Amino acid sequence: MRKKMVLPTRFFVFFSLCLLLTCAQQEGPWKLGTPLPKEMIKIGVIYPNEINRNSFYDNAHEEGILRMQQSIGLEDNQIIRKTNVFDGDPGVAEGIMRDCIAEGANVIIATSWGYSQPCEKLAAEFPSVIFIHSTGTTHNNRNFTNCMIRLHEARFLSGIAAGLKTESNKIGYVAAMGKDNSEVSGGINAFAIGVEEANPEASVYVQVIHSWYDPMGETYAANALIAMGCDVIAAHSNTSNAQIAAERAGVWSIGFNGDMSTIAPESVITSVVPYWGSIYTRLVVSIINGTFRPALHFYGLAEEAVDITPINKKLAAPGTEVMIEGARKRIRDGFNVFDSELKTNDGYIIGEAGKTLPNEIILSGINWYYHNVIEQ
Repeated sequence: MRKKMVLPTRFFVFFSLCLLLTCAQQEGPWKLGTPLPKEMIKIGVIYPNEINRNSFYDNAHEEGILRMQQSIGLEDNQIIRKTNVFDGDPGVAEGIMRDCIAEGANVIIATSWGYSQPCEKLAAEFPSVIFIHSTGTTHNNRNFTNCMIRLHEARFLSGIAAGLKTESNKIGYVAAMGKDNSEVSGGINAFAIGVEEANPEASVYVQVIHSWYDPMGETYAANALIAMGCDVIAAHSNTSNAQIAAERAGVWSIGFNGDMSTIAPESVITSVVPYWGSIYTRLVVSIINGTFRPALHFYGLAEEAVDITPINKKLAAPGTEVMIEGARKRIRDGFNVFDSELKTNDGYIIGEAGKTLPNEIILSGINWYYHNVIEQ
């Protein structure tokens, strides 16, 4: 006869405790529609680069995190920061997010487009962890949300400043990505529409570097545009190297992601600045009070999520402030930069008279350039 195995009582107690802990980890204290007390929140923030003086993209998000923390009253130990997390390999970002969760994070803020896939995957695996993905477009109906800024509104305003300033009627634009990225191409087009409104004779020359963060590539692209006669340089990239190159060459520039006049004061007319703190505060407050709902949040001037810095009067053309203030008021009153029919640089017409492009197209369907844009 086989003897029955008799396990000690303490084994069952231990096993039951382990099972309870495992379930607690999977279910957690939060579910959609319930508040998460402020003191229980712990946020893991994922950055693609270092937070330093020249990494304006990461600095913009860090400033947003600090403003949110101060506004809500979170302690320093409630924020976990992970920097230099490569956004070109989903596996790397996934591993870092798992580390944050293991350290107690129940909210993940992922600050790069490239983090979308691991956010989506881990949101399914950890239903009690809230994932906030910045600069993305996907979400679920439970714990994964996305937020985007209507950069095109401020790009339009900065285009007016550039169009009024240029003397050669050639304006350069250093672009991290090409027409396959709607955030970048949409910004270029909005900028070009602003340029045209201020100066119908000017053209925008685009140099694509195929990288979000390539300081040397940004410098080379800016210098190439300057060499061909561009006397104002704008950029959608993560550092201020294009603006520094403009200052060294004695031409003007438009900054991005922060007030770049602090880096190139003799060149920068104004800068396009996203204010992530406005968005992060809204979302974390909604988590605390139980009103959080996953969606594609798309905020602009009206929500104080983006704007341009004060015009540098020493550098800007006369009348710049007045024209921009008028355009800003139009946007706040309901004007959309992508209203009506828009002619592309390859002869097509986008949009319809009396209508505006829907948000879905602005976010992921602008794969064309406005008619005054010239590709290099």
